[in-house]
Amino acid sequence: MSIVFIAFQANEETRPIVDAIVADNPAATVQHSPGLVKIDAEGCLTVKRASIEERIGRPYDLQELNVNLITISGHLDEDDDEFTLAWKD
Repeated sequence: MSIVFIAFQANEETRPIVDAIVADNPAATVQHSPGLVKIDAEGCLTVKRASIEERIGRPYDLQELNVNLITISGHLDEDDDEFTLAWKD
């Protein structure tokens, strides 16, 4: 399998998003750099709207990810509830 990743600006707004992604993807690893948080996972990484909403305490549109998103690696499949990165065979 190949590694997929997502990277965000490191700020207060992305902290609950990163926490939600790690909770939903326990095998994922997080790398903190100055100004950047990168989350790697083997094969697949899923961002769930409901998990983010639990942490921020308000409705969340997954399109809001784009405000702090730096880059992604993998094929993107998204709907209103999930944002999934994976490499297709």
